Parts: sequence; C-alpha cells; structure tokens
Amino acid sequence: MNKIKVVVNGALGKMGKEVVKAVLNQADMELDKELDMQNNLGDYLKDNKVDVVVDFTTPEKRMDIARAILNNGASGVIGTTGFTNNDLKELEKLCNKTGKGLIIAPNFTIGVILQMYFSKIAAKYFDTAEIIEYHHNQKVDFPSGTAVKTAQLMSEVRDKFNPDLKDKVANIEGARGGDLNGIKIHSVRLPGMMAHQEVMFGEKGQFLTIRHDTISREAYMPGVLLAIREVVKINRLVYGLEEILGIK
Repeated sequence: MNKIKVVVNGALGKMGKEVVKAVLNQADMELDKELDMQNNLGDYLKDNKVDVVVDFTTPEKRMDIARAILNNGASGVIGTTGFTNNDLKELEKLCNKTGKGLIIAPNFTIGVILQMYFSKIAAKYFDTAEIIEYHHNQKVDFPSGTAVKTAQLMSEVRDKFNPDLKDKVANIEGARGGDLNGIKIHSVRLPGMMAHQEVMFGEKGQFLTIRHDTISREAYMPGVLLAIREVVKINRLVYGLEEILGIK
C-alpha cells in the first residue's frame, strides 16, 4: 500500500506539532517534511513530489499558501481561518484547473462540526440567536472562523434573525458584538482558554444553549487525519468538514 506523503506547514506551531505527532503514528501516512514560516513552501513543492500539505500558519498568508499547494501538484488541508467568499471562489476555480483537492475547515473538531449541525437544525425553529466564542489571548483574528461558519450555516435555513431587537442606544460602541445576518457574534480573548463556543437561542418561556469546549489540541487530530485521507480522493474545493462527515 502506498503511503500518503504529507508535508506539515507551520510545524513549529502548537497545532503543527500535534499534526506532526499524529501523522507519524499513522500506518498509511509518511511525514515527508516539516516546514515553518522561515521556509518557502512553493520552492519545496517545486522540487519534491508530495501528496498532501497540511497548513496551520497565519491568516495573512492563507491565499499565497493555498495557491502554492495547488499550483505545485499537491492537495491541501488548511486549518488557517480568514477565507472570504471571493477567496473561496478563486480556489474553487484553481482546484478545477489543477485537478487537485483542497479541504479548508474553520474547525477540525468533530464535536464542533456536530455543534454547527445542531445549531442549523435549531435555527429552523428559533429566530432569535447569538453566538459567544472564547479563545486564548494569542489568537489574532476575531470572530473565529468557527463562529462565522456557524452563523453562515444557520443563515442557510432562515433569512433574518433577531427581528425585534430594541438595542438602539449604544453606551459603548461595539458592545453588542459583530453582526452576521442579524446574529450577534461576541469574541472573548483570555489566557487560560483554548477554544469554546456557545450558540444561544431564545423564545418565550424557553432558552436553548448548544455549547462545545475544546480542552486539548488532540481534539482536532481525528478530523485532520480524516481530511488527509479524503482530500487525495477529490479534485475540488470542500469548505468545512460537515460534507465529509455526511451531515451537510
């Protein structure tokens, strides 16, 4: 059996180190190279045949890295957040052109994917909803890609949320958080936290909270390994793990 040759980009980061360890423990995978920010991914891929690049680096370099992967004959699994709709449209065309697969996931934790799925179901029945996401204070972007993806999925089943809000007087600008289709999204950044999210729904006489807590980066690895195995089978862009899990 041919092993899947994997490059880990961002290998010196906390997530990268976990990915390296996980790949080394798989019988069907081979760790080809550990790269980090001081290395040029495109140059390496031009000189070496690789099956899959797993990238956990920075949002600022997300498109350069995705282009380098696809344009140099590899498939990609990307956990970096910040991709816009225009970014995804460009990468979808590039996948079609190169015949390679790309899986971009705001979150690789299977429990979080289920949380998003349950929230989408609940959104059919509740028109009032807010999201609070909590992360460590070293996370540079906000709100999290997971929170944005959750709100997007909820918006697929309802045109507008929170139609009857009366929050018109701002004592402090921004106190009500960001807004995606009427869903208020609040970001908390504190040391001691890892990754946590609450999706809250309210209705007369009842209140529903769907919460997920990630307490170790090991939680991401089953999803990352699943994506590595699946991305070599496709030649298109997949955004989010829910399709791979069969719950889209």
